[in-house]
Amino acid sequence: MKNLISITDKLSLTRDIPASFVVFLVALPLCMGIAIASGVPPARGLITGIVGGIVVSAVSGSPLLVSGPAAGLAVIIAEIVQQYGIEMVGPILLLAGLIQFLAGIFKLGQLFRAMSPAVIYGMLAGIGILIFASQFHVMLDDKPRTHGIENLIAIPSTIYKAIFPMDGSVHHIAALLGLTTIIIIILWDKFKPRSLKLLPGALIGVIVTTTIATVYRLPIDYVDVPANLLEAIQLPTLSSLPSLIQAPVLLEAIAIAFIASAESLLSAVAVDRLHTGPRTDFDRELAAQGFGNMVCGLLGALPMTGVIVRSSVNVEAGAKTRFSAMLHGVWLLVLVIAAPFLLAMIPTSSLAAILVFTGYKLIEVEHIRQLKKYGRFPLVIFFATLVGIVTTDLLTGVLIGILLTAMTLIYKMSILNIHVEHHNDRQIDIHLQGAATFVQLPKLANTLEQVPPGTELHIYLDKLAYIDHSCLDLLSMWAKQQQQMGSTLIVQWDGLVERNRKPFATGRSQ
Repeated sequence: MKNLISITDKLSLTRDIPASFVVFLVALPLCMGIAIASGVPPARGLITGIVGGIVVSAVSGSPLLVSGPAAGLAVIIAEIVQQYGIEMVGPILLLAGLIQFLAGIFKLGQLFRAMSPAVIYGMLAGIGILIFASQFHVMLDDKPRTHGIENLIAIPSTIYKAIFPMDGSVHHIAALLGLTTIIIIILWDKFKPRSLKLLPGALIGVIVTTTIATVYRLPIDYVDVPANLLEAIQLPTLSSLPSLIQAPVLLEAIAIAFIASAESLLSAVAVDRLHTGPRTDFDRELAAQGFGNMVCGLLGALPMTGVIVRSSVNVEAGAKTRFSAMLHGVWLLVLVIAAPFLLAMIPTSSLAAILVFTGYKLIEVEHIRQLKKYGRFPLVIFFATLVGIVTTDLLTGVLIGILLTAMTLIYKMSILNIHVEHHNDRQIDIHLQGAATFVQLPKLANTLEQVPPGTELHIYLDKLAYIDHSCLDLLSMWAKQQQQMGSTLIVQWDGLVERNRKPFATGRSQ
């Protein structure tokens, strides 16, 4: 038995080590690119990747989930940097991580899964538009604007600068490198050799554009990486902590905790579908993400989430245990310590181009097609969430989506269709369909009042999704009152009772 376990461990190790290198190659450009999109030094994104790999993966509730900086939170961090300064990123993240950690401890992990797909898809599309709009300017070595709408409006003028450079600007050079990166990503993903299928197109694009920029010594912006990783660490100061009790700052922390938790747990659900190994412990995963964000907050790094792109690559590369995700963090640490000069050779426009492509990919037309199958309400929620995020901010847009989802649920739960059939002078059938709740009590009472005395009334509940105590009480009272006038009430419960007792029964077993 011991020999069998030893063989199994060795087989897992031989698969986890190669998989960790693949995940490392995918994570490297994304960590730096997301940091740039967040308005912080690239080294802070690398720190988050290292913590996500080494620390969070060790205690994760989903062994094959890979954690690191996520594009979805770049928008919030950029807003925090603009409004409160970069020194407040750490304290706010520390509080957000604490909220996540406590949510995991108190077993709230499952609640974050109870979110409408329309809100999730709308959130991803809104984030995609914001990332695309802001990083488009960075890709051309231009400065992004403050708000999403401003970034969108300014795109034509930025394109004009790249086509018609003035005053010795280098926007056109940066634009060519960014465009080259995107073209390489697209072509590599479509025509890559089978033997190199696990190598990410983003990495190939960065290598090619870095080589071009180095050989020709192009006068463009390059990644700013400190020679010593410790220089990028910014511990929270005592003077910054009292600001956390201010309502706007507290809301930022709650927004990060909420969105990071939702993205992590939804990614964990997706990863569970990709493999047949151990299933996710959602409460443990939530607590692990919170602990990781508390560590990142102490170091002044970016927030992290479990990310589906790196995780799916991890599974596809053959990883079997959490050791793969942990090792990818080790490789990031080794590179930053041993060869920071290599990272400093990467053009900023190339990393921004990766984020532009990422933002575009987040706007999934297929999601709209899927939602369309379920009627107009999911589409309304989707576009309301998207527009809310682009025009206001991420938290407001998500709250708009959640509010509309709740209103839609209340509306659907308040619909009750009543169909009356007169068979003869003595028998009347009433068919109820929908939800018989107190909201529709007046409508049901009005129908019962139309029933003449001395009638044999049959009420069919087989097409009801739900009936509450108020409607049941109304039927009971009507039966008692009309009994004295010669009326009788017969209620057909069979379909409703059967569905509630055996909700998955579709017929007799053979």
